[in-house]
Amino acid sequence: MLFDSIVYGPIHSRRLGVSLGMNLMPTTAKLCSFDCVYCECGFNQPVSHPQLPSREEVRLQLETKLKAMVDGASPLPDVITFSGNGEPTLHPDFKGIIQDTCALRDRYCPSAKVSVLTNSTQLFRSDVVEALMQVDNRILKLDSALDATMRLIDQPVNSDLTVDKIVSYLRRFNGDFILQTCFLRGEHLGQTIDNTTPEELAAWYKVVEMLQPKELMIYVIDRATPVKTLAKVSRDEMEAIAAPLREKGYNVIVSA
Repeated sequence: MLFDSIVYGPIHSRRLGVSLGMNLMPTTAKLCSFDCVYCECGFNQPVSHPQLPSREEVRLQLETKLKAMVDGASPLPDVITFSGNGEPTLHPDFKGIIQDTCALRDRYCPSAKVSVLTNSTQLFRSDVVEALMQVDNRILKLDSALDATMRLIDQPVNSDLTVDKIVSYLRRFNGDFILQTCFLRGEHLGQTIDNTTPEELAAWYKVVEMLQPKELMIYVIDRATPVKTLAKVSRDEMEAIAAPLREKGYNVIVSA
């Protein structure tokens, strides 16, 4: 499923409410620094000259949409969410786009939050970190605390990426972020996928306690995935994963 416009929705998000979506990637192909086995946009497609929207195109389309919503075309959003057809922080003008978005939010729907869903791979860039510090919800992905499983699930384009590097990026936010993890199991290319095992959870809990995020979003696959041999984890299992953290005072949102 690809989004065919820069601004889409509003749609109802399981985790965020009425969400106005923002897509900074091409409208004809997914472009991402991960190639997750569960991504609803499918796998990355070869794009020789990807056409990314300009900062001004994004600003104009968002302002047009917000004006229409203010005039009653649809309810005002609870959140403006950057996600779309790949990793939004790959856009070279990401920081400027965030500045424009926050200004338009303040003008047209000041009660709305600005959220960014990111796979955390670009957090080595100071401009991306500075941009994320301007938004209300920094939703940062970590699908496994073990390298082999992270690579199997997320299939990073950069083969040198490690969990330690991701964790070092996340520590820059001093806990002022939302940690997002998708739990799943299945099989891909002859290898077993399961980030719910005792070994996986022990490593993940350890990282959570190191990072001290202000909130955790844990969720399961909910739409068609490019790998067809994946299985959805049950709500009871998800609640059991959340329970030890809740007992320690963490705010854990389960979407299952």
